[in-house]
Amino acid sequence: MSPISICTAVLLLLPALCVSDDRLVPGKPLAPGTTIISDGGAFALGFFAPSNSTPEKLYLGIWYNDTPRLTVVWVANRATPAISSSVPSLVVTNSSNLVLSDVNGLVLWTTNATNPASPSPLLRSSYSGAVAVLMNTGNLVLRSPNGTVLWQSFDDPTDTLLPGMKIRKSYNTQDGNHLVSWSSPEDPSPGIFSFVGEAHPVPQGFILNGSRPVWRTPVWRGYTVSSQYFQGNASIVVYMAFVDTADEISMAFTVSDGAPHVRCVMSDSGRFEVLGSNGASSDWRLLMAWPTYECSRYGFCGASGYCDYTDATPTCKCLHGFEPMNLEEWNSGRFSQGCRRKEALRCGGGDDDGFLALPGVQVPDRFVRVKNKALVACAAECRGNCSCVAYAYANLNSSVSREDPTRCLVWTDDQLIDTQKIGVSPYRTAGSDSEETLYLRVAGLSGNLMREKNYLSIYGTSLPGISCESFYIMLSLSSHLLVIRSLAQKIFRESELYIASRPCLL
Repeated sequence: MSPISICTAVLLLLPALCVSDDRLVPGKPLAPGTTIISDGGAFALGFFAPSNSTPEKLYLGIWYNDTPRLTVVWVANRATPAISSSVPSLVVTNSSNLVLSDVNGLVLWTTNATNPASPSPLLRSSYSGAVAVLMNTGNLVLRSPNGTVLWQSFDDPTDTLLPGMKIRKSYNTQDGNHLVSWSSPEDPSPGIFSFVGEAHPVPQGFILNGSRPVWRTPVWRGYTVSSQYFQGNASIVVYMAFVDTADEISMAFTVSDGAPHVRCVMSDSGRFEVLGSNGASSDWRLLMAWPTYECSRYGFCGASGYCDYTDATPTCKCLHGFEPMNLEEWNSGRFSQGCRRKEALRCGGGDDDGFLALPGVQVPDRFVRVKNKALVACAAECRGNCSCVAYAYANLNSSVSREDPTRCLVWTDDQLIDTQKIGVSPYRTAGSDSEETLYLRVAGLSGNLMREKNYLSIYGTSLPGISCESFYIMLSLSSHLLVIRSLAQKIFRESELYIASRPCLL
């Protein structure tokens, strides 16, 4: 990631000082100028120094061993660098921990591995003599003599996700891990950007600037396994998987056989980037990045605005029934003030409000999950609450849904933040799609036919057995229109459910 100093480069290239195997054992510390190389030669563990540090700061890290440019994928003491004159070293202790300290005994970093409690001295002694092994996947694993994994670097990532690693969040304890950017390309210390996963009220991922959202994944729709893949180039196919179990939600990725190195990085610029090595070149090729477009940044289009991915150039638009809060600023490309309703909601006064189906969207943030509400009950929950402005529903039966297989989301004010209309995706999916239907409350739709672009919506119920073409013919006949309207109102009163009709493909 950052070039190393000339001094450190010389130390790393001294063959006499290089450790020949892939492990660190008690009594043989790792010091500056020595490295451990994984079996297979893909990764190295050792000390490195950014080129601009004065005095020279040393970090313990893991980097690619077979690329022309030093590219660090994990750093132990990123918040507590050593000074080269302090002669730091890494050791495996008798308590089966990895400890990084300087010549004065100051501890800069430790694994704090917890050995299983046992009343038997014989079993307790089996955890002494632990060994740290650098795997050819880039994972540094601390093992007891009987093979028990006491700690591994894959569970404690820094800014980089490697194939086989996972970002996870526990449902029960809220424990998990996350990626934190470097402060700059030359500074491994923790930066301001992070990629985190949230499990409650429903799973979704965020890029954060401090505590402020920068970008957001779609809301989880309940599949046990959802995968996405995209073709980086002729030799790289990246498979990203989202896995839901009874204990946790997690994200991981793999690559096609024979592909060059691929890594996901939470960059210091605030983007989650997928990068592929470029053969003998020292550069890394950008395969994919999020946020992909400016208007896909969190809240970029303001309240009740949305990013329309279906346009050739994605841009901000107002939701149906809304208009720009400040038209002059909106037309000049400043969307932060968002949109306001053209007509106030009536909610029981005269013609009631209706719900317009907006399919193919990534639903907004700041929702409330109402538990144990199936589709009919979810619609009724929102319709019966004048402050509810939208709802969305998904059935979680295909997931490890624990005690509640429903996912009823409601929004209770007009601050609908971070909605997106999804277009053609650059990657393919299997399992859960990122798009779903948002039901938006609009004034004066009760009992009326409402057509939004290619979608026909009815406040009432879909009329079974009537094709889109037949419906349009019927609409041209005024007498039939009155009959249909009367029938729709009657069905609505009986079913108390709003259902949008299927899209009519024009």
